[in-house]
Amino acid sequence: MRKICVGLFGQMMDQIVIYCDNYSCINLSKNPTFHDRSKHIDIWYHHLRDCVQSLIMLLQYIPTEEQDNEILTKALSRGKFEFHRCRIGVVDNPFLVEKEC
Repeated sequence: MRKICVGLFGQMMDQIVIYCDNYSCINLSKNPTFHDRSKHIDIWYHHLRDCVQSLIMLLQYIPTEEQDNEILTKALSRGKFEFHRCRIGVVDNPFLVEKEC
């Protein structure tokens, strides 16, 4: 998508920030040397490391509890659901509330 936008508009874009709750993934993307423990990682995933090194993407740590994708993937308590719903900009629709008879 980034290449399409740059091709269409001809402007350089800011870094894409990817929020991740895995410190090992972030450290592996910053360290270009291969380790015995990282040999099993598929070539496809090394693309992320290349993008981080060329400053196209930035991996930033975020605690698991603050990841807004939880609202789409997990059953949450009412408090957590409302917290994440507010953060992604979804609000209650007063026209869809059931009316009392």
